[in-house]
Amino acid sequence: MRRHVAAATLAALAIIGVVGSGVGGAPAAASRTDVGASYATISGIGSTWSANAIQQWARNVLSNYQWKVNYSDAGSSAGRQAFALPNGGADFAVSEIPYALKNSDSVDPVPPRHFAYMPFVAGGTSFMYNLVIGGKRVTNLRLSGATVSKIFSDAITKWNDPAIAADNPSLALPAIPIVPVVRSDGSGTSAQLTAWMRSQFPDVYADLCQKAGKPGVGGSSLCGITSNFPALPGFKAQSGSNGVAGYVAQPQYVGSITYVEYSYALNSHFPVAKILNAAGYYTEPTAGNVAVALLKAQINEDQSSTDYLTQILGGVYTNPDPRTYPLSSYSYMLVPTALEYGFTLNKGKTLAAFANYFLCQGQQDADVLGYSALPINLAQAGLDQVLKIPGGDPTSVNIAKCNNPTFSSDGSNRLATTAAQPQACDKQGTTQCATGTGGAANVSTAGSKGGSGSSGSSGASGSGSPSDGSSDSSSGGGGVATSDVSSDTRPLTVAGKPMTIPTSTVTATPGLMAAAVAVLLVLGAIFGPPIRSRLRPRDRPRRGSPERPKRRAAGFAIPKIHLRSVRRERAPSPSSTEGS
Repeated sequence: MRRHVAAATLAALAIIGVVGSGVGGAPAAASRTDVGASYATISGIGSTWSANAIQQWARNVLSNYQWKVNYSDAGSSAGRQAFALPNGGADFAVSEIPYALKNSDSVDPVPPRHFAYMPFVAGGTSFMYNLVIGGKRVTNLRLSGATVSKIFSDAITKWNDPAIAADNPSLALPAIPIVPVVRSDGSGTSAQLTAWMRSQFPDVYADLCQKAGKPGVGGSSLCGITSNFPALPGFKAQSGSNGVAGYVAQPQYVGSITYVEYSYALNSHFPVAKILNAAGYYTEPTAGNVAVALLKAQINEDQSSTDYLTQILGGVYTNPDPRTYPLSSYSYMLVPTALEYGFTLNKGKTLAAFANYFLCQGQQDADVLGYSALPINLAQAGLDQVLKIPGGDPTSVNIAKCNNPTFSSDGSNRLATTAAQPQACDKQGTTQCATGTGGAANVSTAGSKGGSGSSGSSGASGSGSPSDGSSDSSSGGGGVATSDVSSDTRPLTVAGKPMTIPTSTVTATPGLMAAAVAVLLVLGAIFGPPIRSRLRPRDRPRRGSPERPKRRAAGFAIPKIHLRSVRRERAPSPSSTEGS
């Protein structure tokens, strides 16, 4: 209800002509010399895709500098709407998509508030899954883009579908249902996924639009990019990135798959599917692969545009570099550029300092957190936006002192330059790498078809060695363990339905049998005599004892014994001697 009220308010403001430019002047603009006197607490709201990064950075600055940054990961749509509220619903917001996204079916107009888009953090939208074969967790799944799109448009519904089998020549895939897990709330991740599907697989996306009953937009028969992914029958809808990742990570939900930022799979210790890129290699969204992919991103560099610094990802989707992860992008922070909506100079002092930190020093942690550091062009553009935040200290902004891991002396992206080439077994064909991915990178999956997989050092180039179905060896020489899901035939929940999955059988050893017999003998010796005594008829004489006379069935009663009660005399109380 609150969302509809906010949308209606914004629409009304747009009609009466008060919608301002995101980069225009502000009615209460601060001078460059107006710096906040102290660091005030600031509050933001938005993307769950970026939440793991921003919450860690907020902890860092609180610990090191005592700057207090509160952040609610309520979703990108909620963030954009709260930032636009006239009463100052948020000091900043984080989103994967801008306002008024082109070819979108969502009503999300540019707000009257003066603001700028600031590049925040880069990363990849991954496909985290829960799949078991023969009691072993699968960690090396591969999927083409068309197959992923068909899974999330309900065109492929079983894990042993021929299209999935073609991507995975070493796996004997089970004939169990696929359960797509989608976001129930407005999500930039959903918008990124649908933008990619709409651009690269329009026929499949048209099928999704038809099933969801969504009309065409932008002069096309295709429905629009949406932040609210349709939950078709058989899909599971969960709120937030933690919600979808948490659902898939539950051991009972075998057969489920979701789309989520790579860091959530890392934190859950779960694998992600390698996705087929334009060069014919299956890759995952490592920091290097994302950095390579974003070299082909087109950036809106028109400073007079309300979409300044927003991205166009068509070139990323089709980047011919073998290291590319196709679903790579970056998110935006929406920062105020005027003293309005409750924003003050002291809040600006904190926000500008925090932005300066995460654009430079904070990017050092991006890889560890499951993201990719911003390249120098986006970091420089972001620092230019920092200077627009009223209350910030302009003397602290200096690209020469920006400790960003992508920077190099020749201006190239160091992270993209040093990114490893994919293994030969990651190339589309009859071989398949056995090495794990995501949060299960140290767990290999032996070929269940009898050795058509290959393994090698993760991230290293080379042909890899053929898998014979045994445990693979890591580069350190130690055995790489396969993941046991169960060691017996306990029932699991597959696609939400109780099923018994055959796993390893339990063999009774002689020692186990002897122990069981001993336990039974002891129990018999303890409980046997009392049980036999209770079962013996009462009127039957015991063997070797004289026969007892039988009690009469009638007229027999236990005599009552009446005991005279003795009452002890108590001494009179003091009150009784005073009279009443």
